[in-house]
Amino acid sequence: VLEELDKHKNGIREIARSARQVSRTLSDLTADVGLEQIRDGIPIARLNGPEGRLRLLCYSDLSGLETLDDSPDNRILAETCRLRRERSDASVILITKDINLRVKAAALGVPVEDYLTDRAFTDSDAMLEGVHVYPNGGGELWNDLALDVRVEREHRHVIYHLTGEIPADWHLGMLVADTEAGFEAVVRELGERYARLELATNYRHGASVWGVHASDCHQNFAFNLLMDDDIDLVTIAGSAGTGKTFMTLAAAFQQTLDSKRFERLVFTRAPISMSEDIGFLPGTEEEKMSPWMGAFHDNMDNLLRNEDGESSWENGATRQLLGARVQIRAPGFMRGRTLNDTFLIIDEAQNFTPKQLKSLITRAGRNTKIVCLGNVGQIDTPYLTANTCGMAALVQRFRDWPHAGHVTLKSVERSRLALAGEELL
Repeated sequence: VLEELDKHKNGIREIARSARQVSRTLSDLTADVGLEQIRDGIPIARLNGPEGRLRLLCYSDLSGLETLDDSPDNRILAETCRLRRERSDASVILITKDINLRVKAAALGVPVEDYLTDRAFTDSDAMLEGVHVYPNGGGELWNDLALDVRVEREHRHVIYHLTGEIPADWHLGMLVADTEAGFEAVVRELGERYARLELATNYRHGASVWGVHASDCHQNFAFNLLMDDDIDLVTIAGSAGTGKTFMTLAAAFQQTLDSKRFERLVFTRAPISMSEDIGFLPGTEEEKMSPWMGAFHDNMDNLLRNEDGESSWENGATRQLLGARVQIRAPGFMRGRTLNDTFLIIDEAQNFTPKQLKSLITRAGRNTKIVCLGNVGQIDTPYLTANTCGMAALVQRFRDWPHAGHVTLKSVERSRLALAGEELL
């Protein structure tokens, strides 16, 4: 195990950071203990629950599996087999994230498990959708739920006070919708026998955001989250072409350039390519980030079109005007900054680890809104999966925080080809 840690410790990838962290932790644990205590097991203090013990197997003769090459993986496997033979009274399980080692262990009949503690949710659970649509329509929502309803108006908002058996799958900040009845409301307060719902603003027809209208209840809810002063953190998931970046930029412009709620818009994303790296890029930080900002430029081009279909994004004066308000930043240079009066967009959030996203979220100063966009089906980072990536952790951890909201967009807005590609491939 120590050889494997030593092999992986160099570099800037996440596995190298993890290896260095484990080595430091082992160093701290073994700093003030003697050989006898190492043999008996080093106590590991925990914040809650019983304390554990770290045991180092002190063997004078390490044996390998004769049929396999002499490698750290195979020696770990051989020691697991030996331990299982010697300790028939104990349950011996090999835990590893290495898929190849798991396959070898299964072939040798050794009980093997994946490391599960870093998972935001299990494979059987899907990521929160953030929206509960009651399909029966025609007011069936209230009949199905059998709740007492009291409606009143508070500060230009229509509020529904519900008492009775509140559904167990409701959570703070989710949208409850009855599409046929045209009812869409956000859960603002939740108790065992009480819930307070606030009627959502309709951005489909009357109101618009920077001239953009919503096309379904999921997009309408996304606009409600993006335009709500009470929501500090918004996570928007969805497959390619569902309008995540387009809608978020429209909301950012509305609140930065029109209503002046924020002073600046900062756009960042993980600079990870789908295939081979193209090497070092010349220029300033913004110029280096430019190749990764194709989605940003495409959406700017669409948002700044006039009635004749001409875009002013290529216009030098427009770029200069927006340049003072719109900043493109590399996530690696965000540490240590405090962002005040800022609308921060983190694109491709599924490629960040939970720790990396934490370092970005904690940049928020006063009057700052953070929007994370991503699609857990498009992870390009090794060692991250749909339920261990930063976006999944963020959605799960902030589920019951009243100033956060999440929505998963469904309908693809690009073209019939993009829709077919999403379904068939």
